Amino acid sequence: MNAPASPRILVVAHNHPDLHPGGTEIFAHDLFKAYQRAGCEALFLGATSRLHREARPGTSFQTVGSAKDEVLFWTGHFDRFSMSQIDLYGAVPDLVALLRDFRPDVVHLHHLLLIGAEFPALVRRILPHARIVMTLHDYYPICHHDGLMVRTRGGQRCMGASPDACHACFPEIPTERFLLRQQHLKTHLSYVDAFVSPSRFLKARYVDWGLDPAKIEVIANGRPLTSAAPFRPPHEGRRASFGYFGNINPWKGMRVLLDAARRLIGCGVDFELRVHGAALYQSEAFTAEIDRLFAETDSHVLRLGPYERHEVGHLMAGVDWVVMPSVWWENAPLVIQEAQMHRRPVITSGIGGMAEAVRDGVDGLHVLPGDAADLAGVMRRCAEDAALWRRLSAATVPPPSIDAVAARYLRLAGQIARPLAADAATSTVAA
Repeated sequence: MNAPASPRILVVAHNHPDLHPGGTEIFAHDLFKAYQRAGCEALFLGATSRLHREARPGTSFQTVGSAKDEVLFWTGHFDRFSMSQIDLYGAVPDLVALLRDFRPDVVHLHHLLLIGAEFPALVRRILPHARIVMTLHDYYPICHHDGLMVRTRGGQRCMGASPDACHACFPEIPTERFLLRQQHLKTHLSYVDAFVSPSRFLKARYVDWGLDPAKIEVIANGRPLTSAAPFRPPHEGRRASFGYFGNINPWKGMRVLLDAARRLIGCGVDFELRVHGAALYQSEAFTAEIDRLFAETDSHVLRLGPYERHEVGHLMAGVDWVVMPSVWWENAPLVIQEAQMHRRPVITSGIGGMAEAVRDGVDGLHVLPGDAADLAGVMRRCAEDAALWRRLSAATVPPPSIDAVAARYLRLAGQIARPLAADAATSTVAA
């Protein structure tokens, strides 16, 4: 039996873009709005904690501005290691009440953080006929190191997880606990009817980890379509203005980018690097190092600070190229799609989902991750070869529209057979 033409959909994310404008939160919220435009009754549930909001007595739920169809779920009692919701007397009963009141036909889950790995089982117990779809945005279930799949010592990227390898990253945590964590998460993810991966690379990592490949469909993220920002006039026939957009943290490659800028300055290259973003919630050691690197390159590097989403087009108008030198396995970076929306060629690390999103030599260029010399060489070539910019920019294709992506998700949900009520009887989650 297929899903109704306009199903009732609960969209669940691990925050709200008004509080934490990360790529996952933005995409989840955009998709929620697209569901509504498609005629669905949709409710957005963003889990949050005291990092962004304090608890309010009597309920786990809070409002977001004046919106009546967007709710915050405050959860300050969450086990990050097992990704478990441990507030069985406050948060869980409130989730049960929401599920029973809204009664969604489809639950679209975007993350297990804060909401808890047990949530799919809870949905199955309370709403045995609901379809559960989960978009895999990163590697949190696989990797306890903030889902990065990067070694805690040395920073090497890893291709998979095992209890022994994870214990080597966290020697204070016994191997058997990592084995139990893996079994715990796989058990609860078994209640998900269909997974979506925005990149083939991320799907492969989850298949290697043990998820059924037949249950994972690759669907690229989409964006609300907007007009491309105008191109800036070339300076003396050159296209030498580079832009960085996004959070500044150890994994986004800012050290590498500023080191590359320092090398270009040393070689006498005429260029400009405009850095848009802030180093929020970072260690004092990292921020001190970044401050030093910015000070050493301030003759050519403009540190322009955080920005609002509605400013992206205006800021893109000031750059010729967008640089994304991340050193971890990025999945589907929002920044790349924003650059492509505005026809800016992207220079990015040739790994993970970045390598899929940018076609090397076609609409952008790949660089070796973590290699400042290689990045500097590519940036110098870009600054001195205006014909290269014209060719790559002309070949840049805008990302899929968010409405087209929503339609694909709705088709996927409609193809899921309704789970039998008997299946729900095997759930052991407490409610």
